[in-house]
Amino acid sequence: MTDSVEPTGERRTRKRVNHYGTGRVALLDAAVRVVARGGLRKLTYRAVAQEAGVTHGLVVHHFGSRDALIEEAVTHAIRTSLNSSALEIGTGDPADFAGGLADMVASGPELQAFQYELLLEARRRPELLPHLRTLYEEYFEATRRELSRMLPGTVDRGTSRLVFAALEGLVLHQLVFGEREVTEEALAELRVLLQGLAESPAAES
Repeated sequence: MTDSVEPTGERRTRKRVNHYGTGRVALLDAAVRVVARGGLRKLTYRAVAQEAGVTHGLVVHHFGSRDALIEEAVTHAIRTSLNSSALEIGTGDPADFAGGLADMVASGPELQAFQYELLLEARRRPELLPHLRTLYEEYFEATRRELSRMLPGTVDRGTSRLVFAALEGLVLHQLVFGEREVTEEALAELRVLLQGLAESPAAES
């Protein structure tokens, strides 16, 4: 896609509107990158347009308001991350749990940074919190379902939230410090603990 704003570029952006889904996703991806670099305060129509290499008017056309852009970017980012999170491999074997976590961080750091920026911003903008809570419930439920495949008995909310918090902390640390090998070491220890729970008779009571 060209960065030009000459008439030829204008014609190209108008053509993209005919492919509404593809154009919208590209703009949401650009919004994620803007926020990951500079925080939510840097998220403007012009910043997204510059990041995506399109006109300011195209961003306005797709979203109408900054609040709509923020809301849709949150939904897009978390759903994309959930789809690539490797929380639900489905084998039921603790040895496979969260096997793609380190790869997920390495391949999509902007996506992870965006989510942490939004979580912090929700403390200052409470109107973001209900939307984030609803979407994060998908993470919690995905974790609970995967744990239920490997552990006997009912997996309670505390256990699933504890495991998810460990995973999220590892994501944050790899995002900030790098040290992918530490992520892998910590995941190996977590799998040992889960294997112990899976084999423990006490877990069945």
